Amino acid sequence: MTTSATVHPPTPTDPCEGDRLTFARVELARERQAPYVRRTPVEHSADLGVITGREVFLKLENQQHTGAFKLRGALARLLAMDPAERARGVLTASAGNHGQGVALAARLLETHATVVLPVGAPLAKLAAIQRHGAEIVLEGASYDEAHAHAVALAAERDLVYIHAFDDPDVMAGQGALAMELLEDVPDLDALLVPVGGGGLISGVATAARAMRPGMRVYGVQAAGSGALAASFKAGEIQTHPSSTIADGIAVKTPGARTFAVIQSLVDDVVTVSDEAIARAILLLLERHKQLAEGAGATALAALLEGAIPAGPRRVGVIVSGGNIDPILLGKVLQHGLVSAGRYLAIQTWLDDKPGQLHDLTSLLTTERVNILHVGIHRLGPYTALGRVGLDLIVETRDHAHAEYVLGRIRAAGYPAEESLGSEGGTR
Repeated sequence: MTTSATVHPPTPTDPCEGDRLTFARVELARERQAPYVRRTPVEHSADLGVITGREVFLKLENQQHTGAFKLRGALARLLAMDPAERARGVLTASAGNHGQGVALAARLLETHATVVLPVGAPLAKLAAIQRHGAEIVLEGASYDEAHAHAVALAAERDLVYIHAFDDPDVMAGQGALAMELLEDVPDLDALLVPVGGGGLISGVATAARAMRPGMRVYGVQAAGSGALAASFKAGEIQTHPSSTIADGIAVKTPGARTFAVIQSLVDDVVTVSDEAIARAILLLLERHKQLAEGAGATALAALLEGAIPAGPRRVGVIVSGGNIDPILLGKVLQHGLVSAGRYLAIQTWLDDKPGQLHDLTSLLTTERVNILHVGIHRLGPYTALGRVGLDLIVETRDHAHAEYVLGRIRAAGYPAEESLGSEGGTR
């Protein structure tokens, strides 16, 4: 269990004591944050209902100030502090979104924030933190390493350390969004929540169990950063390596306080692949014109992949953030298109004679297939005398259409192979 540099009791106005997370604490956090946050919309998705066979409601925290839910928890923690203590400034570690939340909360409350980020933090998030006036320190290759440095730096500067997730006020602040969602859609059967360190799902589950005791709560992690899912199944905190496009939930070790809440209130924690997350990002953008980052699309990915039990029919999905780096977005969308069967990449061989390429492209034209890329190779490991290698990328409607197009090419006598399949390899 990690500890902050300085431990401070809640102010006398708190309806609870010490580190206990209660619904009363969530209610107070919501009341305090109300002047500063946006009540984000809930969108009923007919398209996702057709795809999943359920009624799907999206809680769009990607439309929150700073583009993510993290502002809620940051405000809750700063507003719970003694004003004189808060005036000295605060310090935190973040993968990006929490840092933006703390930076904006500090600016709104007229104090100073220092944010420690991993060296590889997305530039878009780093720039946003700077725009809010916070001091930035780059340290470590991961959130966990940045956190360790930040705790030491907070002690050195005698500043209160604001934990990204393992803090009862931060958890309570995040739980306010569940209160909004359940006021808008009170009869949900289940909530799907992205999880990294566990702060969001702790607050959400606390609010959900109080407002609708019978509903189910599921956490969703990226498979490449599945420490909390593994801990939940093992019944004890575990540390796992982390590598995922969902940088906002790339945490190697869950929090001790959050884990205790999750064990008592959450039904299950499941994982999804980066390919599934990419498909969910693409679907949100295409069908709903909503931009989600990797972490923000993770809960939807679990629903689309069938990782959630079939029982719950009315499902709330938290789209937790939309702060994706533009460069990564281009890669993710392309990968999502391939993963969804919308791009077909083919490697084949032609006799080195005039008209061979024309014959193949004419076949694709007859099938009304749009060609995106043609690459001809006369030298290299997969060419031979009298033959040339050919790379093609074409647009297809879905996996079934891609298989059909590949079959038509092979039937015409071309020894075609798919060079990039649905999971990043050949099928």
